[in-house]
Amino acid sequence: MTRPATGFGHYLRDMVYGALDGVITTMAILSGSQGAALSARIGLILGLANLIGDGISMGASNYLGLRSEIEQAGGSVAAEAPWRHGLATVAAFVLVGAFPLVGYLVAPLTGVAVFPLAIGFSTVALLVAGIVRAAFVGKTAWRSAIEMLAVGALAGGAAYLVGRVAASFAP
Repeated sequence: MTRPATGFGHYLRDMVYGALDGVITTMAILSGSQGAALSARIGLILGLANLIGDGISMGASNYLGLRSEIEQAGGSVAAEAPWRHGLATVAAFVLVGAFPLVGYLVAPLTGVAVFPLAIGFSTVALLVAGIVRAAFVGKTAWRSAIEMLAVGALAGGAAYLVGRVAASFAP
């Protein structure tokens, strides 16, 4: 697999990976918390902890994976700069992954419950990420957006169900 040589396109895989995982894991934390009927405060704390901890983990994993791939092939790590790929992953993860948490800022101002807002902001983030992705891969914007949304909806729904079931077994 070859990467585009210049600009943001060079980091497309890293940004798509980070953005998709950022919004999905953050929303999954919130969905699981909602399914388990945990308080909004606990959901926010877990969501923030995920955003920072998992974001760092994703970036470091991408960096180490790419560095390993380059070293295995006998290439120069300096020439490819895998740390830039790791940084692109972290940046996309945190930026897009923060969208579900915006509901915690908006809810007190609107009177709308946090979880529906988190779903709405996550939906917007996934659709926009899909549209941006489409510009780089030559797909239609709606198709790319729907792909991203489908993955997010599947993960969020599964996390909600796991939270709901697990709560019935937890002491």
